Amino acid sequence: MIKLTVLYDRPSDVEAFEAYYMANHVPLARKVPGLNDIEVTLFQPGPDGSLPKYHLMAELTFDDPATMQAGLASEEGKALGADVANFPGTTSATHLVGIVA
Repeated sequence: MIKLTVLYDRPSDVEAFEAYYMANHVPLARKVPGLNDIEVTLFQPGPDGSLPKYHLMAELTFDDPATMQAGLASEEGKALGADVANFPGTTSATHLVGIVA
């Protein structure tokens, strides 16, 4: 199994970003062919109250690299990528791909 992890920095408008992400972006992700699962984590302040480095993490799992590449290259995958431009506020993201051990 392969996992695409997307780590989002804290957005300039947290509430609007979270609302849009969960109501629009996640449903688009669920349409990507070959996607097994998507899991979203909203990070919370640490024990000392400090804000985490990242605000949100999305983990998308696929059977293998070829399935992931085909899914992301599909019309649904392209729509998912294009939707990033619709996120309210500004944020940046780090993308990681790894084999689940």
